[in-house]
Amino acid sequence: MNPLTCSRLNTSYRWLIRGGDLLQPLLLLLFRLWIANVFFKSGLTKIDDWDTTILLFTEEYHVPLLPPAIAAALAAAGELGLSALLALGLGGRFAAAGLFILNAVAVISYPGLTEATREFHYYWGMLIAVVLAFGPGLLSVDALLRLWAGRCAARD
Repeated sequence: MNPLTCSRLNTSYRWLIRGGDLLQPLLLLLFRLWIANVFFKSGLTKIDDWDTTILLFTEEYHVPLLPPAIAAALAAAGELGLSALLALGLGGRFAAAGLFILNAVAVISYPGLTEATREFHYYWGMLIAVVLAFGPGLLSVDALLRLWAGRCAARD
């Protein structure tokens, strides 16, 4: 191969990688906000009509090992609290892990899911898995805390 062609390919490849590196924080933020919105709305729906929520957890959702009232309370608290943490990127991997588990339990415990709604849960699970794998990214409270801790350590 021509040395000039190799040089151009190498330069193009480096630009492509750099572009991906610049997009990663934005994509992670987008994924976090998208998932946080889905789960936060679900949590709000649960607390909006608690009697109906308890009824659903008693009759429709068959959460293994937990009484319906406890499962409902844990689901609502998890959806509201973990989605808020995920949106901020505070304890991002912890929040993502918790929401991943909630999502998996929803798929397992609700036999009435249609194929289309099951696909949504798979999609959300994949987005959460990305945050689990890469962390919340540079546009997060976790990143600010790491920066602050590094500066504090450098001063000591």
